[in-house]
Amino acid sequence: VFTLDQNFPNPFNLTTELRYFVPEKYQSVFVSLRIYNLLGQGIRTLVNENQASGRHLVAWDGKDDKGREVSSGIYFYRLEAGDSKLTKRMVLIK
Repeated sequence: VFTLDQNFPNPFNLTTELRYFVPEKYQSVFVSLRIYNLLGQGIRTLVNENQASGRHLVAWDGKDDKGREVSSGIYFYRLEAGDSKLTKRMVLIK
């Protein structure tokens, strides 16, 4: 099964790490990892590509797709891969 770990650190200030696992049965699968605000609006796409099985690590710097810093608050990150959709919550404090 796909897994999505809790970001670290959480809460975070400057940057946080997002880790996830793609099962071995997938030699290559399309993976999407996006950040959403409390309104459910997508603010940043971190991954949008085919990836091989194994553990993956992505860092988020607290910026949106246009490079602007987002405000303090609660955000969600969502992994979509294969038939799986996993979502976790994180807190940005400035």
